Amino acid sequence: MFYFDPTYFIVLPGLILAMIAQAMVQGAYHRYSREESSRGFAGVQVARALLEANGVHDVDVVMGKGQLSDHYDPRRRQVVLSPGVYQSTSVAALAIAAHETGHALQHSESYFPLSIRSLLAPGVQISSAAALPLFFLGLFLGSYSLTQIGIYLFTAVIIFQLVTLPVEFNASRRALYALGDFGFVTEDEYPQARRMLSAAALTYVASLAVSLLQLLRLLTLSGRRRR
Repeated sequence: MFYFDPTYFIVLPGLILAMIAQAMVQGAYHRYSREESSRGFAGVQVARALLEANGVHDVDVVMGKGQLSDHYDPRRRQVVLSPGVYQSTSVAALAIAAHETGHALQHSESYFPLSIRSLLAPGVQISSAAALPLFFLGLFLGSYSLTQIGIYLFTAVIIFQLVTLPVEFNASRRALYALGDFGFVTEDEYPQARRMLSAAALTYVASLAVSLLQLLRLLTLSGRRRR
């Protein structure tokens, strides 16, 4: 028999924000990936130049696969750029390449929030996978202890997301300073790069909002079941 849980409405605003944020990223990337930077640098050149300028010689810049799959891999010490960023001279490509290189610079400087994030990451992978199954199993079995464990594990995921925010914002600030100071973009192109990175940052804010609302939902369900 179909059962509608009204607590779904608690999470709905966060899901709407997440969809808006994702649409903004896709829209910004689609728009600014067609805006060629007038100075002709490619994403890979920007990344390598920033690493060299900051004395980081043990990080490689490699081409990955897919679209918007760009990331920094701290284990392999690689800035991994998608083909559309690695080879492109668009404003979007330069902004993304500079941002991911910012993470490599954070790593080389032992940037404290990144160190905390890296420390939490292995445990959070387990927490993320186990939190909701344990919570709803606890509800099904009438086990308050299991629901509480699920809530604690889900809270750990939120803490990880909170730590991620300064890491991402700092990488974007580094990227914007670098793009301007090193002359990779012109004065007219700089606002476009900023809008690209701002749209990307909103996705992390939206993800945190969804998780906070989900936690509120779990607490509501748990409290209602206890009564």
